[in-house]
Amino acid sequence: MSKFKMLTSAVIAATVGLGAAAVAADEVSDFYKGKRLKVIIGSGPGGGYDTYARLVERHMGRHIPGNPSIISQNMTGAGGIIATNFVVNVAPKDGTIIGGLQRSAALVPLLGAKGPKYKAEELNWLGSLAKEAGVCALSTKSGAKGFNDIFKKQFTMGGTGPNSTEFWPALFRNLMAADFKLIKGYPSTPQVHLAIERNELDGVCQSWASFSVQAKSMLDKKTIVPLVQVSLHPDTEMTKLGIPMLQEFLTKDNLAKGQNLEDVKLFFRLTVIPPLMGRPFALAPGVPKARVAAMKKAFIAMTKDAEFLADAKRLGRDVEIVDGDEIQKIIADIAKTPKAKLAALNGHFKFKGPVEKVVLKVVVDAGKVTGTKRGGRRITIDAGGKKRTAKVSGRKTKITVAGKKAKRKAIKAGMNCEFHYYGNKTTATKIVCQ
Repeated sequence: MSKFKMLTSAVIAATVGLGAAAVAADEVSDFYKGKRLKVIIGSGPGGGYDTYARLVERHMGRHIPGNPSIISQNMTGAGGIIATNFVVNVAPKDGTIIGGLQRSAALVPLLGAKGPKYKAEELNWLGSLAKEAGVCALSTKSGAKGFNDIFKKQFTMGGTGPNSTEFWPALFRNLMAADFKLIKGYPSTPQVHLAIERNELDGVCQSWASFSVQAKSMLDKKTIVPLVQVSLHPDTEMTKLGIPMLQEFLTKDNLAKGQNLEDVKLFFRLTVIPPLMGRPFALAPGVPKARVAAMKKAFIAMTKDAEFLADAKRLGRDVEIVDGDEIQKIIADIAKTPKAKLAALNGHFKFKGPVEKVVLKVVVDAGKVTGTKRGGRRITIDAGGKKRTAKVSGRKTKITVAGKKAKRKAIKAGMNCEFHYYGNKTTATKIVCQ
C-alpha cells in the first residue's frame, strides 16, 4: 500500500472515530435535555451524607450534557441498604437516578448480610467527594479524658443504624472490651449530638467531617473529648489537635478475652478502608455506557467548579476527590479477604452488650417566621425571644398553612408557625402555620 493510501485510510478512520464520538455525545445530550434527575440519599436530613448529596443536587446538572435539573430524596433505613437496594433493583436503569450512598454499602454485602440485594462491585461508581477519617468522642460530663478511659466505666453511645455510629462501638466492645452501652434509634447524627448536649448520651462515633461541624460548639467550649482517630492514615486536622491514632492502642493488653492481635488489626483495617470512599455516588448496573462515562466526567468537572467549591466552603465541608475507578479498586481489595475472616468481622459488628432503643420526645416551639433559606428547606422563628431553626424535608415534614396542606416554599417571613421537631436545628416532623 502506498504512503498516500495509508495516510488517507488513517484520516478516514480518525474522521469516522470522531464522528462516532460526536454522535454518542449528541445522544447523551439529547437524552438528558429537559430531564429531571434524582439523587437518592441513603440517610436522613441534616447529616454529612445529606449535605454532600445536596451539593451534587445543586451543582452537577451544569456539567451533564443537556443540563438536566436535579432533585433529592432521602430514603432512610438499614444504614443506607434500603436506598442502595432501591437504586439497583427498583429505580430506572437509564442514568436518571444517582445513588448518594453510605460508604458501608460496599462492605456490608461482602460480609454476607441478608439485607443487601446487590453486589457492590457491579455498581457504576461515579466517585466520592471526600476521604473520611473517623472519630469516637465522649462528653467531658461523662468523666472521660482519653481513650484508655473506655475500659474503666460504662459510657452510653448513640446509634443511627448499621453504620459507623454502631459498627465502631461494637468493634471496640467486642474486640477491645470497651465498656460501651448502645442507645439505638436516633434518626440521624444531629439528634445524637443534641442528646449529648442534654446529657442523655455520653458519646458518638462518626466521620470527622460531620463531627467537626456538628460538634463545633462543644469542641469550642471543650465539653467533648475526641478520643481517637479511626483511620488508616492520620487526618491533618485531628493530628493538629493531638488526637491519637487507633493503631497506638492495638496492643495485646487492650484486647478482649479470646481475641488475636493480628485478627483484630485486620478487622479494624477492613472497617477503615471504606471511609477512603467517604461520600460515594453511583449509578445502577445496566445504565448505558455512554451515559455512565458522561456522568463520571460531569462528576469530576463539578468538583473543579468554583461555585461548587465556594458552596462546600460555606457549609464547612472539605472536598477531597476519589474517582470511580479508585472506588472500584477499593472494593476489589476488600473482596480478596478470605470469606472466613469476613464472616468473623460480620459477627463482631453485632453489638454484644447492653442495648436500648430511644423514643425521642417531640418538642413544640412556636413563633413568628423571621427568615427562610433554600426554598424553605430551613426556616427560623422567634420563639419568645429565642431563635429557633427547623430543617424542612419535602417528604418527611408535614406542612399546613391556614389549615390546608402546603409545600415548604409556601412558608413566608411574618407567618406565625409552630414547629414539631426534636429540637433546634433538627428536621421538623410537622409545621403548622397561620
